[in-house]
Amino acid sequence: MARTRRPVVAGWFTDDTVPEGEFRLLATRCSACAAVFFPRVDDFCRNPGCGGDGTLDELPLPPRGRVWSYTDGRYRPPAPYVSDPDASWEPYVLVAVELGAEGMVVLGQVADGVRTADLAVGAEVEVVPGVLNEDAEHVWTTWRWRPVATTEGRA
Repeated sequence: MARTRRPVVAGWFTDDTVPEGEFRLLATRCSACAAVFFPRVDDFCRNPGCGGDGTLDELPLPPRGRVWSYTDGRYRPPAPYVSDPDASWEPYVLVAVELGAEGMVVLGQVADGVRTADLAVGAEVEVVPGVLNEDAEHVWTTWRWRPVATTEGRA
């Protein structure tokens, strides 16, 4: 039986089957004050200085940003986090990416195979589709960040 691909959170990013380079995180922008929100806001503008008479319009965020900070998780989180102690533990890398034009920082995991040694503050990264988890019925999709190759062939 084929598993259904499902986003972890619907509406936060484009379908992960779009062509390479077209995958985007989806924010919202208030038409009254131009504030940008990610995760997206669909009910009201969270900007306390906004008059509140605008609409919240979908805004695809730029595909690239700069590493603002990063870290790795090398151990299984302690209680109260719930995890299966019999399941294998995979260390992971988190990166905070600054999207300059929007004036925001977006957190996410890095693409498979990327290590902390592959990252540097200020380095350019791009958003790509990724898989968070798989079960018998679904492939749960999300976003990941990957270094952009430079002209010298390094990230």
